[in-house]
Formats: sequence, C-alpha cells, structure tokens
Amino acid sequence: MSFAAELAKLDWDQLALTINSKTAADVERALAKPKRDWQDFLALVSPAADSYLEPLAINSQRLTQQRFGRNIGLYVPLYLSNLCANDCDYCGFSMSNKLKRHTLTDDELSAEIGAIKKLGFDSLLLVTGEHETKVGIDYFRRTLPQIKPHFNYLMMEVQPLDTEEYAELKTLGLDAVMVYQETYHRRTYAEHHLRGNKTNFDYRLATPERLGQAGIDKVGIGVLLGMANWRVEAALLAAHLDYLQRTYWRTRYSVSFPRLRPCTGGIEPVSPVGERQLLQLICALRLFAPEVDLSLSTRESARFRDNAFQLGVTTASAGSSTSPGGYATPNDDLAQFDIDDNRSPQAVAEAIKAIGMQPVWKDWDPAYSGKI
Repeated sequence: MSFAAELAKLDWDQLALTINSKTAADVERALAKPKRDWQDFLALVSPAADSYLEPLAINSQRLTQQRFGRNIGLYVPLYLSNLCANDCDYCGFSMSNKLKRHTLTDDELSAEIGAIKKLGFDSLLLVTGEHETKVGIDYFRRTLPQIKPHFNYLMMEVQPLDTEEYAELKTLGLDAVMVYQETYHRRTYAEHHLRGNKTNFDYRLATPERLGQAGIDKVGIGVLLGMANWRVEAALLAAHLDYLQRTYWRTRYSVSFPRLRPCTGGIEPVSPVGERQLLQLICALRLFAPEVDLSLSTRESARFRDNAFQLGVTTASAGSSTSPGGYATPNDDLAQFDIDDNRSPQAVAEAIKAIGMQPVWKDWDPAYSGKI
C-alpha cells in the first residue's frame, strides 16, 4: 500500500483534535518509554509537551550522541539555476516573480566548484528551480559527470523525477535526494501551487517511494513549516517517515525543518513556528526516530543553530548562497530566499568545536556503501 493510501485514512481535523487532547500524563508516558510509537510522537509535539521542553532536549541529546556521537555533518547548496515553470506563492523562484533568471554555463559551474572546494566541502547539494525542459534530466545527465569527481557525496533538490531517471542519475554519482512535500494538507497545497507540474500533489507525494525503488542511498523529506497547522504537519511527516522506513528499509533518511522565510512575492505563515516550537519538533522527532539524520539550514539564526547542534541536529548547511553563481560571483539579485546564519563555513566549524562538537566535511565514504 502506498503512503497516499495511508494518508487518505488520516483525517486532518480529527488529527488536530487528537494532538490537542494529549495530556501531561501522555507526555510523561512517552518520555519514559525506551521506544516511542506514532501516538507517543503526537504527545511530544502537542501543546501539553511545551512545558516538558527540558526533558525532551535532554533525551534528544542523549539519543543523538548514542547514534551519531558528537559529530555535525556539513554540506553546502550549489544553485545551478533559478529557472522555474511553477507558480508557487511562497517561493522566490516562482515563475510569476519578476527577477533575473540564470542557469550556470559549464565555465560558471567550474568556477563555482572551485570556489566551493576552497571552502573545504566534500558534500554538495545541487539545487535548481523546477523547469523540466531547460533544467531537466538532459541537463542533469550533462552536469553530474562534471561535478561528481570533485565531491565524495552528491545530493540533489530538484523537481521530482521518474524511478528510471533516478536510477540513471545514481549511475552518474547521485547519492541522495531531498524532496519536500511543502504541506500534507491537500486544499492548502492547491491554494499555494497555482500553475505547473508541482500542482500534482500525488506525484510529489510518491517521490520518496520512487527514490526507494531506484535504490538511492539517502532520501530527505520535510514540510515548509508555517503553511498549515504545524503540529498536524509534523504528525503526518512522522507518519510518512515511518512508512518509508518500514517499506524501503535499505534506504537512509533525513528530515529537514524549513520555515517560511522572506522572499520575492512571499506569503506570511498562517501557523507561525517560533524557535521554541521548532526545538520541540526537532527533539520530538529525534525521540521518535533515533537513527535518522536531522538537518538544519542557514534559514535559521546562528544562535539557534548552535543550540540545536547540541540537542538533536546532525547535519547542517554552512556559508550558503541561494543564487546561481553565488560563490564565485556573489549576487543577491538571483536569490531564492533570505538566509539568517551568514557566517562563513570556517566560522560555523569553529562554533561547532566551541560547543564540544566535531564538524565533519564528508557525509559518507564509498567503501562503506559498496560503491567501490
């Protein structure tokens, strides 16, 4: 059974009532258990758990260090293009926004690779707008062989592709794919995705399943926090993760926590998530899924990230540019959204060391994954 079938059985409003009805006793019961199920997770993201943030954080820190040690994996996004054929009212790349559009040439891509390697990264996330004709599978076939020799671990955050296309990109060096549903609420999804292929809720929802079928090493999921009731979104995100782990158990998983950020033509969040709530969500997910990578981008402040690094986050971007060509030739005119943590990668690494953690520039070694 697909996750779409499981999602269809879950009523959004009833789930909101269930979460809001959780009590302090439910939270304490969940905290006391050695292994938590989905109902426990609902208690841990409920309003009743707000006053239990300290024990949540303590348990999250303990589980994280048991599984991952005191390591924080660092990666950097490389924006290949801001062309997009979708109209999404929360995104700076939306086709209706009047901004400069650019796709990196081969020479510009080489310059970006050189600039990023000087920063010390060995783990790279390729990002594009979703434009299937100009920045689609043919473009990826051409660019991945140019990029992969320079980076040990290669991730992508682009438009959803078919299973066969993912399998082909894997042969070209693709290791991981990040694909965020944005929201699990169908009506809200339709309200914010106005034109383009991204209007297809179900095709996007099934993308992690196609990735599992293609044998991709790691799949990253997440929702855009603020678009709908964040506690219900978190519950459905956890349900999605649980389904994927049960069904495609050979695949590794990561979860990201993007919050709505200012951008050209952007919207205001209808369900604001403060830093306290975001930390509650991160810790709750760690207690629910101790072995999953939890990732935090430069959307968040330096202060918050340094705190979260100690309590549950295991991977993070650093020194990010959200503009095509932004490392070799900085240019905010092409940016997707504003970032908050503007520190250099070296400054982030030093901050990680200062809190007793270890920055790690390499995500995975081919020798451990059977790739060589």
